[in-house]
Amino acid sequence: MSAELWPVSDVLAYLRGSWQVERTVRDLADDLTGTFCGAADFTADVTADAAGPGGSLLHRESGTFTWRGTARPAERTLRWLPGEAPGTAEAHFADGRFFHGLDLRTGHDVADHPCAADLYRGEFTVYGADRWRVVWRVRGPAKDLLLTTDHRRTADSSVPGDR
Repeated sequence: MSAELWPVSDVLAYLRGSWQVERTVRDLADDLTGTFCGAADFTADVTADAAGPGGSLLHRESGTFTWRGTARPAERTLRWLPGEAPGTAEAHFADGRFFHGLDLRTGHDVADHPCAADLYRGEFTVYGADRWRVVWRVRGPAKDLLLTTDHRRTADSSVPGDR
């Protein structure tokens, strides 16, 4: 991927639409690698508790996770709300718990999420109007993982450039 960053003035506007998702999951402790292939849709969140300035997005991801040669269906749902600063956002789990903030105004951000004794550190990088990547490094007493996810906007979901 190109090293040039793509600044994003509004995270929610940028994410809106459909994305092809390819994820590599590496268990560094056991030297194992798995993959996830699927789609992520960021659509208007019309739930009553999501109302507010700038709206919010529902992020539904679904696909196939292959681990140790076994393929299984996998899915997750996140809710994206406007952040405190204009153009930023906050990711929340489907049950409403805070996950992390996100500020892509420079095209790059690092976010931490403590989870019990583990620490998830995500590095978000935007490469263009239709490409972004997140790399989560997970460390803790029971986890030593590297999750690399590439997102490519689907052709029917194009959004004008956001420089």
